[in-house]
Amino acid sequence: MLQFTVLLTTAALLLGCTSKEESQLMQDYNANATYHERLQKTEKVQLYEGNVTKAMLTATYLYTQTYEKHDTRDEVFILGVHLEDEVLQTLQEGQYILTLNGSSAKEALRLDKNDERLKELSFIMDWGSYYLVTFPHVKGKDFRLTFKSTSYGEGTLHFAKVAKYVLSKQAF
Repeated sequence: MLQFTVLLTTAALLLGCTSKEESQLMQDYNANATYHERLQKTEKVQLYEGNVTKAMLTATYLYTQTYEKHDTRDEVFILGVHLEDEVLQTLQEGQYILTLNGSSAKEALRLDKNDERLKELSFIMDWGSYYLVTFPHVKGKDFRLTFKSTSYGEGTLHFAKVAKYVLSKQAF
């Protein structure tokens, strides 16, 4: 009889814990799945002079999972750049260098503020510039995007083609 009472009480507690809010939360998450996936593939780095941010870069990796064994697609990012002291927020000035595992970009296309691709990003800066940057294919599952400044040093962003928790701790 005691076991039956404990079992009945446990069942009542478990049923009472599920709610309409949980199902609404799951509906909201599924409706915004692209946003959340992009958020997981977004990183940010800041370069400082003293305690003042002089350059900030946000990068969203636009990779979609594939089951092809020999995937040789280029690595594509949308980069947001904010340069504190610059009137023109641009990467092409030569003072800033961007590399992926030591390789330079194949192409950097400046995006208009109203570009449709920016609407899918999770982090948008109104005061920055955005670029669609393409790098050569990287064979490994993880890689480093390095943002260097001749004046403020460098920062590194870590990206992976698989979930980061799958990679060994030595990768990062």
